[in-house]
Amino acid sequence: MRIMSILTACLVAAVLYGVVFERDRLLEFSREVAPAAQGDVADGGPDPADGAGPALEAGAPDALPEGAVRVMAKRSVAQVVDSEVILRGETQAVRQVEVRAETSGKIVSEPLRKGSLVEAGQLLCEIDPGTSQVSLQEALARLAESKARLPEAKARLAEAQAQLPSAQARILEAEAAVPAAEAQLAEARANIPAAEARLAEARARVPEFEARLEEAEARVPEAEARLAEAKAAVPAAEARLKEAEAGVPAAKALLAEAEARVPEAEARLKQAQAQVREAEINLRASQELARDGFAAQTRLAGAEAAYETALTAVQTAQLGLKSAASGIEAAKSQLQGALAAVQTAKSQVETAKAAVQAAQSGIRNASAGVISAKAQIQNALAGVQSAQSQLQGAKAAVASALSGVEGAKAAVIAARAQLETATAGIQSARTGEESALSAIQSAEAAVASARREIDRLKVHAPFAGLLETDTAELGALLQPGSACATVIQLNPIKIVGYVPETTVARVMVGAKAGARLTNGRIVQGEVTFVSRSADPTTRTFLVELTVDNADLSIRDGETAEVAIEAEGAKAHLLPQSTLTLNDQGKLGVRTVKPDDSVQWMDVSILRDTRDGVWITGLPDEINVITVGQEYVTNGVTVVPSYEDIIQ
Repeated sequence: MRIMSILTACLVAAVLYGVVFERDRLLEFSREVAPAAQGDVADGGPDPADGAGPALEAGAPDALPEGAVRVMAKRSVAQVVDSEVILRGETQAVRQVEVRAETSGKIVSEPLRKGSLVEAGQLLCEIDPGTSQVSLQEALARLAESKARLPEAKARLAEAQAQLPSAQARILEAEAAVPAAEAQLAEARANIPAAEARLAEARARVPEFEARLEEAEARVPEAEARLAEAKAAVPAAEARLKEAEAGVPAAKALLAEAEARVPEAEARLKQAQAQVREAEINLRASQELARDGFAAQTRLAGAEAAYETALTAVQTAQLGLKSAASGIEAAKSQLQGALAAVQTAKSQVETAKAAVQAAQSGIRNASAGVISAKAQIQNALAGVQSAQSQLQGAKAAVASALSGVEGAKAAVIAARAQLETATAGIQSARTGEESALSAIQSAEAAVASARREIDRLKVHAPFAGLLETDTAELGALLQPGSACATVIQLNPIKIVGYVPETTVARVMVGAKAGARLTNGRIVQGEVTFVSRSADPTTRTFLVELTVDNADLSIRDGETAEVAIEAEGAKAHLLPQSTLTLNDQGKLGVRTVKPDDSVQWMDVSILRDTRDGVWITGLPDEINVITVGQEYVTNGVTVVPSYEDIIQ
């Protein structure tokens, strides 16, 4: 029995090998056998005269055309079927969020157990505030302090701006005094040639005693006029002296005022340096806390801003100190100009008095010249001395005028220095105001950061849903990023699945769909999403359905069989065995043309059922080979036997 089984298996294998791999040779062999059978009839077979011939001519089953192959076929007519896309999927929560902490601390709230329903905004976890309130109060205090400094900075700016017009007026006044001083210098220089001429004239008159007598008599009225002129010049010179002396206290007052600003500027510098040290300490502390995870980046940013503000305050204080030093130099220059003006005025007074004395001496000389020649000689010598004095007075007047010009130019320089000082004061005041505003902004940022840190102490539910996990336990220590709870939303619920690329074009958003869950429950919904990008591994497309789940009876992760409604199409219901592949690997069927030749036709599967497969891509009426399609190719002649006729 065992040997028979082996022989039977070998025989079956040989037959299958011949049918599958040696099909062409078998067909050629069958064509050769057919003529031989006809020869047997001619040699001794049944005689046509006995009635066998008509039977063959009538189309007996054993009589086949040359090269024809007998096959089984089925006449099929296309039917309109509703097109559904069937796929398998699973339920999925429409929203699922793992709520995490944004700050560190211990939990002080009672935990909520998993499965509890929560509302949107409901408190899930509350963290111990610790020093957050203290930080907020400290930030508020700094904000109030910064706001209190702003009016002072604005007042300093207004004061500095108020000093600017007076400094500009001083420049105009000083520049206007320069031309008058230069005119006085030109006038004094013009008097020198006259004084020199008088000296030469006085020396030339000594030998001429008699002529001098007459000249002396003639000069008495002139000497009296000069006396009157000299006496008239004395009050003007004294008035200039008083004016110059009156300018000295003002210059000293400016110097004292400028020197008084130095301690204030130094005090501001020390205060700003102290603030820099304090800001640097806070910055280092914030950096250490931020490195260890105990402080937010906003607090570190606030400390860095405070440090930068303190450095700006130091630079402002240094600029104020330099401005005060410039004010001292300007005041000293103005004081020196005032003292030089006093000296010039004194010289003018002495010159005027000398002119008076010279005029008086001229009168006496003229009178003495009238009395005696000796007196005339003496008067002549006195005239020489007087001319020399006049020359010296003229030169002194030139020196005084030069001093006046230099004093006027020094006043211009001092006025410009005062203008620069006023401008620097305005810039310093603006810097102070900007520093105050920066401090206010920094303090406001610190307040916002502290309040944000307090807000982070309470973790709320982002939406209404169901707790999938317990919330953090009382006393648990949370770090930034630690999980507080997981919240899912199950109403509505999604059913997700994947459709192949051959049928994804038939799935439309908004199409009606149904799903059968594993417990047999059938739910209805509609397509809300069809992916535009295929999965790179499976080459399928994600499809999402939205289904109402008001009672929360559908759970996340249940398996479901999904049917999506699509447009109807004409298709043929054929057995799966009729489908085959051509040499290019395409799916299709072999059909019988009206001339009984074979034709290959590509098809597409619409739906797979228990009764067969619905396929498209064929004409409305077609003859499909159901048996023997693997043994024929395009153009081969066949002798079909139709199933409907056989049945």
